[in-house]
Amino acid sequence: MDAFSSMIIEAVEKTKNAVVKIDVFKRDKNNVLRPAGSGSGFIFSSDGLVFTNSHVVDGAEKIMVSLLNENEIEGFLIGKDPDTDLAILKIYSEGYSVAKLGDAQQLQIGQFVIAIGNPYGYQHTVTTGVVSALGRTLQTQSGRLVDNVIQSDAALNPGNSGGPMITTDGEVIGVNTAMIQGAQGLSFSVDINTAKEIAQQLLKDGKVFKAYLGLMLQEVNINPKIKQHYNLKNKKGLFITKIQENSPASRSQLQEGDIIISFHNKAINSSHELFKELSKKDIVTMIDISVIRHTELLNFAIFPSDH
Repeated sequence: MDAFSSMIIEAVEKTKNAVVKIDVFKRDKNNVLRPAGSGSGFIFSSDGLVFTNSHVVDGAEKIMVSLLNENEIEGFLIGKDPDTDLAILKIYSEGYSVAKLGDAQQLQIGQFVIAIGNPYGYQHTVTTGVVSALGRTLQTQSGRLVDNVIQSDAALNPGNSGGPMITTDGEVIGVNTAMIQGAQGLSFSVDINTAKEIAQQLLKDGKVFKAYLGLMLQEVNINPKIKQHYNLKNKKGLFITKIQENSPASRSQLQEGDIIISFHNKAINSSHELFKELSKKDIVTMIDISVIRHTELLNFAIFPSDH
């Protein structure tokens, strides 16, 4: 067998036993529990915590989790965050393996990635592709903005939604979501670093706090000459692709096309770094934001809201 195929098979082998199928049941008008959809998920901690998509378990009255060894057990919803399409379940069982979480900050455009799903319960599906964009903000069908999305061309079918996106080392760098209808042939995953932060908030408070700016962003490299001229510490910045109407950003002096390089007096290299700032409770006040506009460095004030 060729080396490339062996590498993929090995990576999948490391992760596949942590990938689960999730079946959701809801009551019909006769109060009978009926199947109401399914998706994938993966176990990410030794005490049986499972990542999946929020939309997969939305409104569920009973959740069943199938492991690759054909054990089917009940899953209990710990919390969900529709804004990132993430949910956490807990299972009480033994004999499962745990996926190894990687660091999405190390990802590079052009890097090879593998999406794993478990739409059938007794076997997994695998698709491959390359990372085509990082740190994107995308809009879901319901109009919500999902930040910090990894874009790749690994094909995703709805049954794979909630499964892991892994590197060739078998480390999880994203949670696949089929909620975002993008251009054809693209798939999207929520960055695992953001997913970890959300997991912490859900486990601690049962909900997620994130202040709102109303920006659609895309991570970009900063022109070396501009970096040198202003003596910037940043490797990257966040390019504003769109400003939502009636949002804190629309009431500030920010413009589409600006590149955010600092927020709250901290250099911002990634959507994840911005997310960390916005998840602090004391951020709902006047905040300094610095941008590059064409070749100028500008400083503005913005008032994040806790919508």
